[in-house]
Order: sequence, then structure tokens, then C-alpha cells
Amino acid sequence: MAAICVYCSSSESIDAAYRELAAAVGVRLAADGHSLISGGGRVSMMGDVARAARAGGAHTTGVIPEHLMPLEVADTDADDLVVVATMRDRKREMDDRADAFIALPGGLGTLEELFEVWTSASLGMHEKPVLVLDPDGFYAPLWEYLDALRGKGFVRTLALEMLRRVETVDEAFDLLAILLD
Repeated sequence: MAAICVYCSSSESIDAAYRELAAAVGVRLAADGHSLISGGGRVSMMGDVARAARAGGAHTTGVIPEHLMPLEVADTDADDLVVVATMRDRKREMDDRADAFIALPGGLGTLEELFEVWTSASLGMHEKPVLVLDPDGFYAPLWEYLDALRGKGFVRTLALEMLRRVETVDEAFDLLAILLD
């Protein structure tokens, strides 16, 4: 099956529903026979998705910059924990190892990772699916902004259509099954 990179929050001050969402993604990822590529932290959503994936039998790979190991509390239970020098190295390693990407609700790091992988797809640098899992409208303001940018000519319609937004875990994995076929 596929190696799925999941971008999500490592912040512990978030609503428990987001942590439950991350765990549900890990459960479904494992049930579908995929492996997980994550940011290598074991706290909050990042840890929840990895623990749930492992509990379901999925292989997990965490990629973490050395300076974040104490902050994000490195996921030493990962099947593979790759320690890199910089955030740029982290993203490159995650991108290279992944067959598809799912962004869950998150902050600056999640947005930065999402935008980079989406931008490179829109420029034809890879053909890997990029999905945003948005069960509660978390990303609605972003979508409105992106649509406004499209209307002003700053974002191509084709680029915007490449970024798939879904509302449920089932929708995300059903769509991945089609896009990765």
C-alpha cells in the first residue's frame, strides 16, 4: 500500500476533538494497510496519529529535527525515527518518503508543510495527492481566502483544484484509494 504523510499539530493546548480526529486517521490508515510518515513527535495530534497507526499494525516513520527532539518529545516508539539537522531537511525527508499527504487542523508548521507540498504539486514537481481533512470548517477561512486569491489571478484554478478538501476520515481514505490507484 502507500506511505501516507500526515501533517498535524503538536500543540497540547487544543480541543480534544482534534486529537480524536488524529487517532481516527491513524486507525483508518492502518486498517487500509498504509504506513505513516509523521513529524516524529509523540505529543498531541502528532503522537495520537502515530500511536493509533502502530496499534493497528501500521509501520510508522517519524522525521524530526534534532533541536525539536526535546520540545516535541521524539516518538521513540516509531518503527523508524529519522533525526535530521533542520526543518527543511525534515520536510524533504517526509516528502521523499510519502506517496500522499493529508493535512489535519494545525498551526504554522502544518500550514507551512501543506503549502510547500501543494505548491510543488501545482508546479508539476510531483504528482502525489494532497488532501486537507476539515471535519468542522477549521480551514473554511483559508479556502475563502484562496478562492479570493484565485479571483484576483494570484492562484490558478487548476492549482486550487489540486488541493482536495474532505470532511471525513472515510472520505479522505476513499479519495486516496482512487487517486493512488
